[in-house]
Amino acid sequence: MPDYLLTPARPHGELHAPPSKSAAHRALICAALSGEPCRVSPVSRSADMDATMGVLAAMGSRFTREQAAVVFSGAGWAAAPALLNCIESGSTLRFLLPVAAALGIPATFTGEGRLPDRPIGVLAEQMKRHGVSFSSDRMPFTLSGRLTGGQYLLPGNVSSQFISGLLFALPLLPEGGEILLDSPLQSAGYVEMTLESLRGSGIRVEELQNGWRVPGGQAYSSGDRTVEADWSNAAFWLCAGAIGGKIRLTGLSPHSVQGDRAILEIIRRFGGQVSQDADGVCTCAAPLHGCRVDAGPIPDLIPVVAVMAAFAHGETEIYNAARLRIKESDRLATVSALLRSLGGTVAEYPDRLVIQGGGLHSGTVDGANDHRIVMAAAVAGMFSDGPVTVTGVEAVGKSYPDFFADYQKLGGFYAPTGG
Repeated sequence: MPDYLLTPARPHGELHAPPSKSAAHRALICAALSGEPCRVSPVSRSADMDATMGVLAAMGSRFTREQAAVVFSGAGWAAAPALLNCIESGSTLRFLLPVAAALGIPATFTGEGRLPDRPIGVLAEQMKRHGVSFSSDRMPFTLSGRLTGGQYLLPGNVSSQFISGLLFALPLLPEGGEILLDSPLQSAGYVEMTLESLRGSGIRVEELQNGWRVPGGQAYSSGDRTVEADWSNAAFWLCAGAIGGKIRLTGLSPHSVQGDRAILEIIRRFGGQVSQDADGVCTCAAPLHGCRVDAGPIPDLIPVVAVMAAFAHGETEIYNAARLRIKESDRLATVSALLRSLGGTVAEYPDRLVIQGGGLHSGTVDGANDHRIVMAAAVAGMFSDGPVTVTGVEAVGKSYPDFFADYQKLGGFYAPTGG
């Protein structure tokens, strides 16, 4: 795909928010584990969705694609060795690694891009203590043995996906198990999304003071599942409206447990105008001022929040952000590079960014093969004082393949530049 040249524009209009990638991962897994007919919709045709569906199919789940729906017809879990390619999806790997082990599927896990370098050591170590062997400490690796129950001890400040993967797997074990945290939980919203999906599938989980107890021998129930709209990808448009436009998004639940619903409060803290009604959320241009933002609960919002900070007055500090270094790119480094390439001023530290507001200028941004960097750069291109070139725009296909079509619907201008 060519690079894109973006020219300044004042975004305006209304969109229906795209379906949540995070919710769809969970709905697809629960539907597959029920082993019964059901329908999940809407599901985007993104690379991450393809990864989860590909792994579920290789594990033995049977389903078909019907436009925006995935229709399940049953499952016959693989007895022969299965090759499970997670492509670049961390959710696919971390959710389904414990599930494959709980089902006793002899599986080889592979991945692409930065995925083999993203850490799973804490999860793998706990699985090794509960009956599973790994052929290697790094992908590709082959699992042998079957997961057993008992106590799983995890730090609360590592990926919440480790917790979610075990929550999916433990109900399948005869003896169940406990997940105990030895430090406070970060990204709690993502764990709550998993618990909500489990409750909707008839799975009982008991909350403990420092974790969860999961009774064993449970069966996932079927039933059609509706995937809610995505606050994470909606945040790019909501921030664009707050910086210098007027954008209304429909379909977003004000009662969602998605942690990234916090974008509304963050925009308000910057001084942005936010209004909500029963049908949608609207953000409008207003003078913005810098503030402090805790990245711990909302790491996926940081690229676009950093762009918003660059157009605010004064200084913004984004702290508690070390985990951004192990995303699709080192997002502290790539967010810093994005802002600097457009004339912004940012100081990068091991676990935080300090951004000086004042606006951005013409330049070229390396998309870094990271969907959220590309989308944040596109928002920056709407408000920079000259054209912005973004390379590697195909990365948006990981989570939001319709991003640039929606960009255009909201008044954004882009043109291919070759490449």
